[in-house]
Amino acid sequence: MSTKRPLIAVCVAAVVALAGCTSGSDGGDSPSSAGSPSAESTPGSDTAPEVPEADLQDVPDVVAEVNGEKVRRDEFVTSYEGQLQQAALSSQSGGGEVDQDALKEQVVTQLVNNRLLTQAASKAGIEPTAKDVRSTLEDVAAQNGLESADAVIDALEEQGLSEDQVRADAATQFQVNAYIEAEADVQEPTEKELRAQYDALVEQMEAQGGDGASAPEVPPFEDVRDQLAQQATSQQQSAAVDEIVTGLRKKADVTINL
Repeated sequence: MSTKRPLIAVCVAAVVALAGCTSGSDGGDSPSSAGSPSAESTPGSDTAPEVPEADLQDVPDVVAEVNGEKVRRDEFVTSYEGQLQQAALSSQSGGGEVDQDALKEQVVTQLVNNRLLTQAASKAGIEPTAKDVRSTLEDVAAQNGLESADAVIDALEEQGLSEDQVRADAATQFQVNAYIEAEADVQEPTEKELRAQYDALVEQMEAQGGDGASAPEVPPFEDVRDQLAQQATSQQQSAAVDEIVTGLRKKADVTINL
């Protein structure tokens, strides 16, 4: 948990936990890169991305209104600073610079989408219990290699979030995930579909070796089957989130002040 941001953050990142992102993420890593440490987490690495100073001068007290509900500056800043760190890491590996104006637009869009989903979930009668909140935090712990829900709270408190905020974010994440699960028609991929997905991956890897370089080695199908299934499900979830948010936005009263 290396960035200071709410649990539900980025694009409902499917919603953070739904594993997909409504803006084009494929929701999973390629099996050929599974297990490879990131630049941020490589053991013994002393290099950290140079994070530019957040340009927040033009951010108003209310960055958006969604059906009469205000998305306030502090919520925007928390999400923006976390994503700025991630963007800096990506731009460093690609040799470019972070486009802060584009990132601001992306963040405010994500916050509006999140608010639309939480409003829809509340309207549908989805209200998380204390047990639901703890279960969500335990899922986050498992995804981040932490031992328990309490360890998640401790880690985020060290980054400046209060326990109340962490629990509120977990409640929102549960609420949105439950709403998406109820609304989305996500089917388990068939064995035939997974085989086709694997064959396409093998073909892609072989093409990369077509210029004389040795092609990256692809693990046997059986070794990556579960990961392929997760990736296929994540892609369906991302598409479902896109469709749901698009429908909600058409009927919503949204004002963006940024």
